[in-house]
Amino acid sequence: MIDVTAADEISDDARARSNVVRLAAAQALTGANSAVIFATGSIVGATLAPDISLATVPLSMYVVGLAAGTLPTGAISRAYGRRVAFIIGTGCGVLTGLLGSFAILHASFVLFCCATFLGGLYGAVSQSYRFAAADGASAGYRPKAVSWVMAGGVFAGVLGPQLVQWTMDIWPPYLFAFSFMVQAAVALIAMAILAGVDAPKPAPSDLHGGRPLLEIVRQPRFIAAAICGIVSYPMMNLVMTSAPLAMKLCGLSVSDSNFGIQWHIVAMYGPSFFTGALIARFGAPKVVATGLLLEAGAAVIGLSGVTAMHFWATLIVLGVGWNFSFVGASALVLETHRPRERNKVQAFNDFLVFGMMALGSFSSGQLLANYGWSAVNMVVFPPVLLGLTVLMFASFARRRARSQLVSEFPDPSI
Repeated sequence: MIDVTAADEISDDARARSNVVRLAAAQALTGANSAVIFATGSIVGATLAPDISLATVPLSMYVVGLAAGTLPTGAISRAYGRRVAFIIGTGCGVLTGLLGSFAILHASFVLFCCATFLGGLYGAVSQSYRFAAADGASAGYRPKAVSWVMAGGVFAGVLGPQLVQWTMDIWPPYLFAFSFMVQAAVALIAMAILAGVDAPKPAPSDLHGGRPLLEIVRQPRFIAAAICGIVSYPMMNLVMTSAPLAMKLCGLSVSDSNFGIQWHIVAMYGPSFFTGALIARFGAPKVVATGLLLEAGAAVIGLSGVTAMHFWATLIVLGVGWNFSFVGASALVLETHRPRERNKVQAFNDFLVFGMMALGSFSSGQLLANYGWSAVNMVVFPPVLLGLTVLMFASFARRRARSQLVSEFPDPSI
C-alpha cells in the first residue's frame, strides 16, 4: 500500500527541485547586480560626491532600497504570487543599469544614488528567492533548497566583478558607465528565467488566518534568528562596502579591489553547496554560531595589516562567516511559522535585517573617513557577541521547553 503522505512529499520536492534550478540561476544573475554596485559604488561615489565622506552613500542607498523593498515584496507575493514580485524586481534591476550608466555619463551623484536605490529594490526581491525555494518542500528538503539557491551566488561572484573588469574602460573617460549597461542586460535575462518559476497565486484561504505577527515574532527562536541575521548581514556589509575604498586609500589598485570583491562573493555563496547538509546534521544554531565567530575572525585579520593579501583574506573569511550565519538564520526563520504565515513572517524578518543594515551603512563612510580601516573592523566584535548570547539563550529556552514537555508526558506513546 502506498503511503499517501510520502507520495505527496516526493511530488512536492520534485516541484521544489525544478524551482531551485531556476531560482539558483536567477540568484547568479541577480547577484551580478549587487556585485557591480559593491565593486564600483564607493569608487564612483568618491568621484561624483561633493565630499569624500559621502563616497559610500550610493552603497547606503542600495541598502535603503533593500530595506524599503522587503515589506512590499511580501505584500505583492501574498496577494499576487511570488512570480509577479520577481518580475517587478528584475524590472527594477533593468532600470538600475540604465540609470546608473546615465548618471555616470552626466556626472550626477544624486541620480547615481537613485540608481543604487533601485538596485536595492531588486536585491530585496532576490532575498525572497531562498524562501521561495522552500515553498511546498518537505521539512527535510527545506534547508537544502535554501542552501542550493544561495549557491547560485557563486557564479555571481565570478560574473559580477569580471563584468566590471571587462567593461569598465569601454567608454573612456566614463569609468564603469558601460558596466551598468551590461548589468541592465543581465537583469533582463534573469527576468526571462524567473518567468518560468512555478509559484502560483496563493489560494484565497491563505490570504487570511494564521497567528498574529506579534505572537510569532515573540518566539525565542524567531528572536534569535532575526538578531543573528541583523548581526551577520550588516556587519558583513559594513566591512565589504568599506573595503574597496580602504584599499584605494592604501594605494592598492581597482583590479586589486575587484579581485577581493570577486572572491568575497564566491566565499559568500560557495559554502552553500554544503551548508544545508551541515544544518541538517548539526542544527542551525551551531552553524550560525560558527558563522558569527568567522566574521569576528575576519575582523581580526583586517586589524593585522593593510596589504592586498590582508584585505583579500579578510573578505574571504568574512564571506564564509556570512554564509554560515545568514543561511543558518534563514533556516531558523523557517522553523517559526506555518505555511500560510510565511510571506508576512519572512518579509518582516528581512525588513528587520535590512532596516538595521540601512541604518548602519550610512555610518560606514564616516567611520572609514574619520577613524580609518581599523575602526571599521573593531565595530564588528560587540554585535557578534550579542548574536552569540541571544543564540545561546534561545537554545536554552528550547531545551527547557522540551524537558518540561517530557516531564508532563513521560510516556513516549502519548
